Amino acid sequence: MTMPRPALVATDLDGTVVRADGTISARTRSALARVEDAGSWLVLVTGRPPRWLGSIADETGHRGLAICSNGALLYDLHTERVVESNLLTPRQLVGLTEALRADLPELVFAVEYGDWFAHEPDYPVRWPTALDRAVEPAELFALPAAKLLARHLSMDPDVLLERTRSVAGHLAEFTHSSRDGLVEITAPGVSKATALARFCATRGVPAAAVLAFGDMPNDLPMLAWAGQAYAMGNAHPLVRAAVSRVAPPVEEDGVAQILEMIF
Repeated sequence: MTMPRPALVATDLDGTVVRADGTISARTRSALARVEDAGSWLVLVTGRPPRWLGSIADETGHRGLAICSNGALLYDLHTERVVESNLLTPRQLVGLTEALRADLPELVFAVEYGDWFAHEPDYPVRWPTALDRAVEPAELFALPAAKLLARHLSMDPDVLLERTRSVAGHLAEFTHSSRDGLVEITAPGVSKATALARFCATRGVPAAAVLAFGDMPNDLPMLAWAGQAYAMGNAHPLVRAAVSRVAPPVEEDGVAQILEMIF
């Protein structure tokens, strides 16, 4: 049976519409274009910061809006501008790092500001750019930030997430979207789900009219909130276990296959 056409489609990027080689297929680009062409909202919901969305904006024809940094920033892909933010304060950053480091002294930290990135000298940067800066903690936590990143060089990400949440989950929102020991931390009450819900509320779109796609634990709140949700065939086991509908894997253009049936 054909699924009713949603008023809004929300999709994660990496592992959902962005393939392992960092590209979006022509088929998926075409399917995403159909959403806006049909009069529905298209919202990309990602852990990426805006500074990593230039190529995505180009590939998708500067269509739609993006909820970035796991809900901390709303980014207009048409104009390539941040239009809304919900940040961790310097005091929150200091409190979080002190609490976490007291329990796990081997943690190293970085801060995502959106348009640039800073990290402690010992923090391993996986994808270095000219906008990265190695700084001392006093400077690292001096400004409000979209995300605090805590990395452990040997701990499994699921174990690290559970451990850090148990220590400081009352201070902020903890999640991960990593295959190695990295935890992503946003301000209290800030997640992909809360940002998407706020976006929808201001536009009169109920949760029941939202279709969402995702593959990693940071997608779980959004997938639970949306009226219709798909886990990708390549999704993390926690996501597969939590979501009843499963789309084909990203390398098989799973999101495009579902959207083509609807639009």
